[in-house]
Amino acid sequence: MTRSQLKLMAALAALVLLVVLVFGALAERGLRALSLERIEHSLEARALLVRDLVAGMPLAPDNEVALDALADRASRSAGARVTLIARDGRVVGDSDVPVDALARVANHADRPEIASAFAGEVGTSSRRSATVGRALLYLAVPVPGDSGGAVRLAVDLSEMEAAVSDLRRTLLTAGAIGLLAAVALSYGLSWLTLRPLEEMRRVAAAIAGGDLDDRLPIRSADGLGEISNAINHMAEQLRERLAQMTREKEQLDAVLDGMTEGVLVVDGAGHVVVANERLREFFGSHGEAIGRSPLEVIRNAEVEKALHEAGETDAPISREIQLHHPTARFLRLQAVRFFSGSGERLGTVAVFHDVTELKRLEKVRRDFVANASHELRTPLAAIQGFAETLLGSPDLGAADVRNYVEIIDRHAKRLGNLVRDLLDLSQIESREVQLERGQVDVAALTRRVLSDWRVRFAEKHLEILDGAPANLGAWTDSQALEQILTNLIDNACKYTDEGGSIEVGMQPEGDSIRIWVSDSGIGIPLADQARIFERFYRVDRARSRALGGTGLGLSIVKHLVQSLGGEISVESEPGKGTCFLFTLPRSRPDRAAGGA
Repeated sequence: MTRSQLKLMAALAALVLLVVLVFGALAERGLRALSLERIEHSLEARALLVRDLVAGMPLAPDNEVALDALADRASRSAGARVTLIARDGRVVGDSDVPVDALARVANHADRPEIASAFAGEVGTSSRRSATVGRALLYLAVPVPGDSGGAVRLAVDLSEMEAAVSDLRRTLLTAGAIGLLAAVALSYGLSWLTLRPLEEMRRVAAAIAGGDLDDRLPIRSADGLGEISNAINHMAEQLRERLAQMTREKEQLDAVLDGMTEGVLVVDGAGHVVVANERLREFFGSHGEAIGRSPLEVIRNAEVEKALHEAGETDAPISREIQLHHPTARFLRLQAVRFFSGSGERLGTVAVFHDVTELKRLEKVRRDFVANASHELRTPLAAIQGFAETLLGSPDLGAADVRNYVEIIDRHAKRLGNLVRDLLDLSQIESREVQLERGQVDVAALTRRVLSDWRVRFAEKHLEILDGAPANLGAWTDSQALEQILTNLIDNACKYTDEGGSIEVGMQPEGDSIRIWVSDSGIGIPLADQARIFERFYRVDRARSRALGGTGLGLSIVKHLVQSLGGEISVESEPGKGTCFLFTLPRSRPDRAAGGA
């Protein structure tokens, strides 16, 4: 055996040993770091979602039962142990601890991750849990507010440690086999040994460069072949992990795009890293958003200012933003900066909630309270005033007493009508009215309603035009339809002067029946037509009150028509009359759609 062969054998043995040690260490470190980083990022995202679930619920011992139940539900959804810690360090909810055992759990204020969370940062720590007796990775996020505390998630590290140990054993085994094979076969086969080493170098470089699809050919079952197989196995594992991370990213993107809230995330340099579809819809943003500044993406100075303020403080920033383009809406912005496990600021996340409907409902509520108070004040004031006059004036004549009592009676009836209409409208809006739908002869019902009004029509010398064909039916509730027709005919009669005309007609229109009530009355200005179905809205308030209207009739009509599956509209021109049109289904909807 020559010196060169001995050197070559020694060199080959050293090379095999070096490859196994270096790549084994790199693989183990990379696998551990990659796994920890993925778990921490996943835990942080899930912790923020759990924090949103406990928003508004004080983390206090008084809420232990509700908080522990919430922790159990959140644990099942997040796939991790969930612990809720009050500001003083007491555990008020834990998915792995029964609620009756929470009082015996040690105070967590001295836990490193909890201390970080109480300092307003995202805290992480790895250790063996004294509560559940397992090695866990902990991650805690702060819950803002005076009654806040911290939300902590934990996952078991045993699977990751087992995977690392398996990889270590595989690499050590492959190294031992490769070392023995290199020493035994290097003599006389040195040229065969150099080629696999070169291939290993090439594939290792490709893997390090990110090409996880390149593989080593297995030409023999010796030590080098085992090493090649181990490297191929390592590359396959890395490829699978990368694919898993890609899938998780796609799942996160799907969740973000499926949210009803807009989400915007910017990095420490102020560049957009996440902008979901809902955010783009809110601001009418088009084109690529990643890597651009928020002002370029959403073109809103208020948002830019809020993000800047959030990046300068640990406290969450809240703003209310009114948009006029592309759609008028109100947004509530909540922005907070976030940090890495080492405390380095990574960026700022902003969530946009669409509160347009809440604003509208709040305005409707204010208007309703104001209008109802105004409408109730007049009859109540009249009743109270004349009642006090009667009580304070015992010498009134019989004629005056009767006059005052008649006034009280008239206003009491008006008040009763108002309360009755309010109750009817409330029941219709809350779906408390039980509609008994069936096949109804609309033409016959219309003629019956018109017959009930003939005395009133005769008093005002109104001409009645009956445009209802015979045997025209609809799938509806007869009492609700009668109330709709009565309210519309009552309106037409009130606002049509003597000698005018009223027409009630109908005709089939596809799967629906179209019904109209028109008159030759005073008409409705175009500016008022969009609001006449609002509660208490009147075009001519003085005339409406003089005629005894409550301002709720058309609102009741609209809600009844919609409850019956139809739509209502109005056509009018001042001085030329008004026509209310509404539709009803001709047959049962499920049968019309081909159902049984």
